[in-house]
Amino acid sequence: MGEGAKYIEVLDSTLRDGAQGEGISFSVQDKIHIVQALDELGVKYIEAGNPGSNPKDMEFFQKAHELKLAHAKIVAFGSTRRKDSSCAEDANLQSLLSADTENVVIFGKSWDFQATEILHASLEQNLDMINDTCRYLSQRGRNVIFDAEHFFTGYQANAEYAMKSLQAAVDGGATVLNLCETKGGCMMEDCRRIVSTVVKQFGKACIIGIHTHNDSGLAVANTIVAVEAGASHIQGVLLGFGERTGNANLSTIIADLQLKMGYRCIPEENMRHLAAICRRVAEITNITLEPGMPYVGNNAFAHKAGMHIDAVLKNPVAYEHIAPEMVGNERVFLMSEVAGRSMIIEKIKKFDSSITKSSPVVADIVKQVKEKEHEGYQFEGADGSFELLVRKAIGKYQPFFTLHYYKTSGEIPLVEKGLYAFAQIKIEVDGHIEIAAGEGNGPVNALDYALRTALETFYPNVKQIRLTDYKVRVLDGKNATASRVRVLIESSDGSDSWTTMGVSCDVVEASWLALVDSFEYKLIKDIEKRYQKFI
Repeated sequence: MGEGAKYIEVLDSTLRDGAQGEGISFSVQDKIHIVQALDELGVKYIEAGNPGSNPKDMEFFQKAHELKLAHAKIVAFGSTRRKDSSCAEDANLQSLLSADTENVVIFGKSWDFQATEILHASLEQNLDMINDTCRYLSQRGRNVIFDAEHFFTGYQANAEYAMKSLQAAVDGGATVLNLCETKGGCMMEDCRRIVSTVVKQFGKACIIGIHTHNDSGLAVANTIVAVEAGASHIQGVLLGFGERTGNANLSTIIADLQLKMGYRCIPEENMRHLAAICRRVAEITNITLEPGMPYVGNNAFAHKAGMHIDAVLKNPVAYEHIAPEMVGNERVFLMSEVAGRSMIIEKIKKFDSSITKSSPVVADIVKQVKEKEHEGYQFEGADGSFELLVRKAIGKYQPFFTLHYYKTSGEIPLVEKGLYAFAQIKIEVDGHIEIAAGEGNGPVNALDYALRTALETFYPNVKQIRLTDYKVRVLDGKNATASRVRVLIESSDGSDSWTTMGVSCDVVEASWLALVDSFEYKLIKDIEKRYQKFI
């Protein structure tokens, strides 16, 4: 990317539009952490919420002034004045001013239907509301970004009126006209044509932006074609979540524009942090980052078929569109019965570089993998368990404890709200016995609590482990409740994440096997990190 590359402003709306997604709820501290992550990435604007909508958003804006940001500017979001009040009397506009941000986003109606049927305002009243609001905020030193809500639907229904709504914002002092594809139903060529028309009419007076939704699966594509048509301001959510089917995924758009199309969206040196920042935002949001997400997902550069793996080992260009390091991701070889010895060798080299394809241990590991997968294991989804299998085979594993017994029980009706399962465990570490008990909202939760309580006496670092996902799959339903099940556990210590697996006809035993692997994986990694500091 050359120095003369065209600059595209990026506005991230994770904290506003993204927060409208199902199951998404940010605390004030969550919002601060996400702002810091987005600032590290290098986006220009962070739309942080509507200060007039709730006390939590107003508290955030008060604390945001204390943040020292290197790149991003905090933006407050609000609507045009109400039809029956002046700007000075409008409580939401006064809250926007109280937020004291240099930049504000104002949304107004560009679809005549929305003006008359939803706001119950006349078409002229709606234009006055847009103009008055933009003017009022501009005259008070705010840089106004106008979000033309339902612009594409409005343009297709009444192009003349939709364009008048933009003119009203420009006349009021808006510096950015952001075209919102609010319903997510616009096709790419319609998007390109409409954006091009707006750029021709208003492109010299102000910046033209694009804000798309994913209801037709085209949010990323429509953003790209809008930029090709002349838009230089893009809005979206870093990981694409949001209301209904979500918003435009900025992690994909930024990488596409900057790595493939020669535009500049973020500082070039920050691109290699993209995957790590996406994972951090997912962790703060308490969601699982979609493995298949382009560029940043765990499977974005994953290879499973033996032929693919062999080719990639010879030259990654064979099956990879970019080098994973460019976005801070890494190449992954998925372990399975079809992967072949080339992949096994590549995995083993992490622990013992002297092992070759002809070493007897390779055949032994391949045999174990095939046997385990026949039982129901699926190592491509359990990197932690596969690593432990390899370590055991090559002699680089030592158990951290010995289990004497565990037992679980349940009780109905509940003894205490939310607690209806109990677990007791007895383990031994270097000749020392530890007995612990746990309560939980299920036998696995209780067993997890009991195990970490027992281990904390010997290994305090297990306090850092948090189970971020737990999945159970019935492998063969023919035996009904006696069927074999596979349990997959995803764990994190705040900086790294890993997955482990257990298979059994007993869901508690399968969970136990996955739990043990999870804890042992963490403890092994911590020992290796300490060792690396001294070499």
